[in-house]
Amino acid sequence: MSNQLSERINSLVPSATLEMAAKARELRASGKDIIGLSLGEPDFNTPDYIKEAAIQAINDGYNSYTPVDGYVELKDAIITKFKRDNNIAYERPQIVVSTGAKQALYNVAQACINKGDEVILPCPYWVSYSDIVKLSDGIPVEVETSIENDFKMTAEQLEAAITPKTKMLWYSSPCNPSGSIYSKEELRALADVLQKHPQIVVVSDEIYEHINYGVTPHASMAAFEDMYDRTVTVNGVAKAFAMTGWRIGYIGAPAHIARACNKLQGQVTSGANCIAQRAVITALLESPNRVQYMVDEFKNRRKLILELLNGIDGFKCNEPEGAFYVYPDVTAFFGKTLNGKTINNASDFAMYLLEEANVATVTGDAFGNGNSIRISYAASEDDIKEAISRIAQAVK
Repeated sequence: MSNQLSERINSLVPSATLEMAAKARELRASGKDIIGLSLGEPDFNTPDYIKEAAIQAINDGYNSYTPVDGYVELKDAIITKFKRDNNIAYERPQIVVSTGAKQALYNVAQACINKGDEVILPCPYWVSYSDIVKLSDGIPVEVETSIENDFKMTAEQLEAAITPKTKMLWYSSPCNPSGSIYSKEELRALADVLQKHPQIVVVSDEIYEHINYGVTPHASMAAFEDMYDRTVTVNGVAKAFAMTGWRIGYIGAPAHIARACNKLQGQVTSGANCIAQRAVITALLESPNRVQYMVDEFKNRRKLILELLNGIDGFKCNEPEGAFYVYPDVTAFFGKTLNGKTINNASDFAMYLLEEANVATVTGDAFGNGNSIRISYAASEDDIKEAISRIAQAVK
């Protein structure tokens, strides 16, 4: 009975990626051969050296509650990682470890946003940003980008979106879903705009940092001296280390924001999993080169999926520089009837591909950009070839 539920939960939209994955599982259970290209989950095993660290932690008797903001040893490993990879100097009070980067983002929103505060979201954005902002009584302000500009917001667009109510800017680089990466020069241009508006806090989501194909080096907003005190850097181990189920994310932030996140988390989940934390210490202290083999394989798959998609009339792709998604513009299919089904928008098209091609993707509507669909290539080459072949057949 909906009247027994809060307005907050009744207005909340389910995660589109998780919803599509659930539908795909349901169809598989009914006997359909579904190829899942909807979830952002590497199809590799967690590296052995990380698993061995977890086993050692079990044998060493780690089984107690953890500090709310993370083990000191893990915080020190995160500090080392930030300095080594991002040239950002954080101290222990500025680090908070959470149950995944999603909780870290939610913590920051709850800690910083007041009712009616505006949060700028360059579109496309990761599927949960908008609803996390809404759950915090904030107002998402979507800034539309295009495939022609590689789905990146310009400094002029940022300036135009800022109002007296603007409290935050959230973005991801490499971007989920587009794979686009903001260069150091592009971030500097955004930072120059933000210097005129000192009230704005930046959330830089860098979870795909190490899945970078070498075209544009990774850059962090907090590495700019004049942005350090107003930037929250969010990261985690799910993507680069194939540790999605281990559920460890973290932030580096101004100390007052970190304290607020720690305070909130203490009333919600408390500290993250003890064994996972011990394993992440090893993951972060080892060289990122130890997981380069995954990045190399993703790069091969990117080449394959782009070649196949570019061979289908109606698909328009940019070349992602990071992450493991393609985000093709599919507006050429809007208004058309395929196998008796009219395609009005990206959601119709994604559902059509699930039902007719038995391929699970995600509608671009979920990412604030209704012209595209997201296709993950965190799948085997055989699955990619078969999936794109089915899609080509379904849209003939």
